[in-house]
Amino acid sequence: MTTFTSEQTTINRSAEYVFRFLSDFNHFGKLLPPQVTDWECDEDSCSFNIQNMAKVALRYEIKKPFSHIKMVSEGNSSFKFDVQCFIADTSEQTCEVQLELNAKLNPMLKMMASKSLANFIDILVAKLKEICEEEPPAQV
Repeated sequence: MTTFTSEQTTINRSAEYVFRFLSDFNHFGKLLPPQVTDWECDEDSCSFNIQNMAKVALRYEIKKPFSHIKMVSEGNSSFKFDVQCFIADTSEQTCEVQLELNAKLNPMLKMMASKSLANFIDILVAKLKEICEEEPPAQV
């Protein structure tokens, strides 16, 4: 398993707020970069295409309030992977967030996709901070 870990990021929102935001795939879709197309979701799963790469489907596997979320790949993905979000309170209105992508990659795919996957996880955490800090609290 190859692991890609984002920087630990401080978000000026409570751990509960960030947890609730990430617990809804409708919100998760806002974090994805422009290379993602054909976004579809329901309460517990989502699917999308990553331009020039693959079709991806995810479902929630773990939702531990207000500290941990794990999403796992499903369906006919090119490789098996999971995305985990670790959330820790630092005060009533701030939390630390770190994202982790664990992927089962063959050597060729690892060589070709590592840079893109590392970049993808960094984009997710940066967008999470940006969106959570700019949206009014009542929207989550």
